[in-house]
Amino acid sequence: MNVAEQRMFPASPIAETRPKVLVIAGSTGTGKSRLAVELAKQFDGEVVSGDSMQVYRGMDIGTAKITPDEMQGIPHHLLDVRDPGQSYDVRQFQQLARASIRDILNRGHLPILCGGTGLYLKAALYDYEFEEQPEDPVLKAQLESMTNEELHTRLKREDPESAGKIHPNNRKRVIRALMIASSGKTKSGREKEQAHAPLFDVFWLGLEKQDNDARLLGRIRDMAAAGLEQEVRGLFADPASWSSTAFQGIGYKEWRPYFEGLCSRDEVLESIYIHTRQYARRQRTWFTHQMPMRWYDPLDTETIKQDIRSWLHDE
Repeated sequence: MNVAEQRMFPASPIAETRPKVLVIAGSTGTGKSRLAVELAKQFDGEVVSGDSMQVYRGMDIGTAKITPDEMQGIPHHLLDVRDPGQSYDVRQFQQLARASIRDILNRGHLPILCGGTGLYLKAALYDYEFEEQPEDPVLKAQLESMTNEELHTRLKREDPESAGKIHPNNRKRVIRALMIASSGKTKSGREKEQAHAPLFDVFWLGLEKQDNDARLLGRIRDMAAAGLEQEVRGLFADPASWSSTAFQGIGYKEWRPYFEGLCSRDEVLESIYIHTRQYARRQRTWFTHQMPMRWYDPLDTETIKQDIRSWLHDE
């Protein structure tokens, strides 16, 4: 870090204004992790993972988790903090991420929140608190027995606004919204009661690649060559584990019909590619409409660094 950049972090790391947090977001496969390390080295930062699947131990290949060598000595937080059988949700992430951000700031470093799970990033950075989800085992069992289409149709009836925001295939979020609606107050209604004011001065750095579809296909082939099938077999040898949150991730859930002899390995990889491409497009749309993104080509690092310097200097 040069002299000019050292002045960005005074002896008291928490400034009179909101403390600064750099976010690196965007679609999957755009090079967020690599850039996070480069910027952390330049601006004395530490990385906080904002990925909902990289929290799980042993789920490395399918989540494209950064390796220790790739970290280049930069501290990374919220990787490998849960076993695949454990539950993990946005509320838990919010608590852990905010604690990590406070710790990094208190030590005089720049928090770099890096990931593609938009709802998680927003929850960590905005003044939004999650209420306890109502406990009703009978209702939950009933909802779990319904198809995705049936669940979303019911949500349209009970909380149309939330139904318009939650994809029908996001089964976990649909069920959570229905559980909240059962308490007499909708998820969308709860959200409106809160200010959603930003807690930090955030630089929303978005990465996009024009040829990302082709890159995604190559990335999935590389994962397969690196042993993705063996990773999934080892993690989910017990069929009962297929109902866990971890197994619902792209790159993992597609293997179940193959293990049951219902499709070929090539069909699994094609399914992973299709789901990944669809998810990448949803990510791009979500960030564009939900956050004040500044979009960059990931290779244009000089422009990125200059803009971050200006932000850190309040220019």
